[in-house]
Amino acid sequence: MCRTVDLRHAVLAKNDDLATELRAELTARGVTAVNLMSSPGSGKTALLERVLARAGERHVHAAALTADLATENDARRLARSGAPVKQVLTGGLCHLEAEQVRGHLTGWLPRDTRVLFVENVGNLVCPAGYDLGESLRVVLMSVTEGEDKPVKYPTAFGLAQLVVLTKTDLAQAVEFDADAFAAHVQQINPGVEVLRTSARTGQGVEELLDRALATCAGVRPHQPVLARQHARGHGHEHGHSHEPGPGHSHEPGPEHSHEPAPQHAHATATADEPGHAHSDGPVPAEAAFQTASDGS
Repeated sequence: MCRTVDLRHAVLAKNDDLATELRAELTARGVTAVNLMSSPGSGKTALLERVLARAGERHVHAAALTADLATENDARRLARSGAPVKQVLTGGLCHLEAEQVRGHLTGWLPRDTRVLFVENVGNLVCPAGYDLGESLRVVLMSVTEGEDKPVKYPTAFGLAQLVVLTKTDLAQAVEFDADAFAAHVQQINPGVEVLRTSARTGQGVEELLDRALATCAGVRPHQPVLARQHARGHGHEHGHSHEPGPGHSHEPGPEHSHEPAPQHAHATATADEPGHAHSDGPVPAEAAFQTASDGS
């Protein structure tokens, strides 16, 4: 007798179970994880750099795990804040998964960390269906991307606990329609909080950090039923129209494994900042991160 198995559903179910375990592990350590999702060019890294720097000024122990298909550019930028930063190179995988996050945190995350920011791969399609064990799910978009972004990417915006609008200092120049944007957000995710920010002026930086600190560790992200069903039933809005890496597939097989690859330290994990004591002495900011690659 033939039996049809929905592999996408099975992969997401396994990921959800692992995410629940990771959330419990982080909660036991008093760590609140924040999942940051956006399309490329939203200004996510620039804003996070400002938030991490402000956390250091306030003696809040924050760290960042940042993911990209290639290059260590984002980690180098974030390390300038003085916070512990780790770069994950996904090797073509267009999103992070809970097992990857847990694997890369093991043996690296400083014990006194209160907030862990996970900067997901720049993509509003693939990452939307994957719980990373976060307690706060944030979707960012810039005013330069157009006010209809929420209705174009309903899964990402529908599962968000917080929507962050970036580059607001450019709103007038690009004739951004704030009313239309607000209406689209409410259409997809009624009642969700929207925070206006600008990495250039500093608008919203303090508020974003406060929002992360106010989130209780261990709280499962708000996931509306219809949006979650969409994420599980369809996987991705556009049928995998992202950049695939060599041998990449979203279905289990010999070419691709979601097991985290061994971590290869290219540099020291943390920079010297108030509240982070390191026996090896100060570390130059430009070297204050680790890089780990995921095989594909």
